[in-house]
Amino acid sequence: MNRKICWGILGTGSIAHKFATGLLAVPDAELTAVGSRNRETAETFGTEFGVPRRYACYEDLTADKDIDIVYISTLHPLHHPNTLMALNAGKAVLCEKPFSIHVRQAEEMVSLARSRGLFLMEAMWTRYLPTLIQVRKWLSDGVIGKVRMLSADFGFRAGFDPNGRLFNPALGGGGLLDVGVYPVSLASMVFGTEPARLTGLADVGTSGVDEQAAWVFGYEDGALAVLSSAVRTSTPHEATIMGEKGRIRIESPFWNATSAVLSVEGKEPLRIEPPRTGNGYNYEAAEAGRLLVEGKNESDIMPLDETLSIMRTMDALRAEWHVRYPMDDMP
Repeated sequence: MNRKICWGILGTGSIAHKFATGLLAVPDAELTAVGSRNRETAETFGTEFGVPRRYACYEDLTADKDIDIVYISTLHPLHHPNTLMALNAGKAVLCEKPFSIHVRQAEEMVSLARSRGLFLMEAMWTRYLPTLIQVRKWLSDGVIGKVRMLSADFGFRAGFDPNGRLFNPALGGGGLLDVGVYPVSLASMVFGTEPARLTGLADVGTSGVDEQAAWVFGYEDGALAVLSSAVRTSTPHEATIMGEKGRIRIESPFWNATSAVLSVEGKEPLRIEPPRTGNGYNYEAAEAGRLLVEGKNESDIMPLDETLSIMRTMDALRAEWHVRYPMDDMP
């Protein structure tokens, strides 16, 4: 890269703090502005990270002519309108997962970005970690042979709060959109296609959202993905990719992969722990910046068509579980 990428962060929650911390490890990135819904939180965030421009509304941030790209870190239901706002202001966008509430929203986001020739990418930060890059190389090199099965889980136990974002349907609550998107996205990465069939069960509590769930994806060639997520149950956070000649275990937590073990028949297991910098979020930020400098509007590692596929898959799971959000009835 040969120029600074000026970032604006839209939202000041916990994920915004993680991303801002990650940006500190990207030499060619500059956190230029932060936008919040009120002045106090914008000022607090700006002081913590030394952000020179602090906006008390999202619209003012997206209107800043010096910002190259906006990172959307707001609550799930706001990803769609906030992304459209930034794109309509001519900004490139890195949108936090889940990309949207349902696929129709995602399609509108992608369509607008493509029609305006603007960069748009889902912030699935796991994809860019050094360990996952090596895992993809093992898979592409056929080291474990044809993949037959994947198992992965991401669950934690949160205190029940019917008005909190994890349990409120109006906020896109439940395990699937919050953390289940990680194993769904991992399956998409491993198998490179949408499942041909799926089935699963969810515990839908009084909250009306999936408090824990387990599901199976089936693929045309007979391969299977056995996945689970939860916001009321703690799980191991591991992932294992099983092939005809061996397996790859991404050690816990697989979604922040720091190490993996390759086991091939007839050979000693090989454990890798690639060196890392920053907190992990820096890798997706660096990739987005590189693509902007190169004039590219989509990522080959996290393509928009794959993001749409993942959203379709999660829509299908929620339909099977009869988990509905108020936004499902909206365009």
